[in-house]
Amino acid sequence: MSTQDKHRSAEESNRGLWNEMARVHMGAYPEVDLLRQGREILDEIELREIGDVRGKRLLHLQCHIGTDTLAWARHGAIVTGVDFSPVAIACAERLRDELGLEARFVETSVYDLRTVLSERFDIVYTSRGVLCWLRDLDAWGQLIADFLVPDGVFYMMESHPILNALEEESPGVLSFVYPYFHLPEPMRFEAGGPDYADPDHRLGHPSHEWVWGTGEILSALMRAGMQLELYNEYDRLFFRRYPSMTSEDGRWYRLPQYGGMVPLMFTLRARKAGAAERSVRPR
Repeated sequence: MSTQDKHRSAEESNRGLWNEMARVHMGAYPEVDLLRQGREILDEIELREIGDVRGKRLLHLQCHIGTDTLAWARHGAIVTGVDFSPVAIACAERLRDELGLEARFVETSVYDLRTVLSERFDIVYTSRGVLCWLRDLDAWGQLIADFLVPDGVFYMMESHPILNALEEESPGVLSFVYPYFHLPEPMRFEAGGPDYADPDHRLGHPSHEWVWGTGEILSALMRAGMQLELYNEYDRLFFRRYPSMTSEDGRWYRLPQYGGMVPLMFTLRARKAGAAERSVRPR
């Protein structure tokens, strides 16, 4: 089997995993009930770093069950959410209809998006637990650039790549266990582990996850012609990655024993060159 075929097989296995998790997360995600209550689920960091989205066309890649997509719709964006899981898309559409919001959801892999979508957007957004499911960051970066209008913005909030290399091997002590830098083949984690949102649910599918370092993420975007505007790191995370993590609000988690020592999350914003800027070419 060729490398490409192996990667597609891994992605199909991951699709089954995310079909399973979508059903679980409709009941386990606190954001679902918060949306129903009319409350804010987007963080003040991303709201500040993205800015006003009213009337802007926003493409949300790897949207899962659509909670963040619908939250941006409430802020006035014209939203399109994309995910490769048909169950996740069905959940997103059901939640959209229940809340009476305007949103379009598209079932497709990000790598096949050009076959079903041709328009361009003011903002491309992706967030929280997405990079490890991508096999080709160069293709991902180019897709982002292709779907943005000139001067359009890409934004992401994601767990810090250093966490992919660390495990809590004893209570409160982190150790390097996995590679930090990219490997050509995904790491396979067998079925039976707990779901990150519902620890009582044991997953019936394995996962195949790709490792990407910070430099590889930024370089993929710059190779696609994107211009980095900000890159920030934070000492909090959006889920309990390690057992010793603590939370005051049940949504954001910290490592008290490593406060100020280990980055847990990053955000970045990059901009596609404007038409006037792209028309200037050095001789």
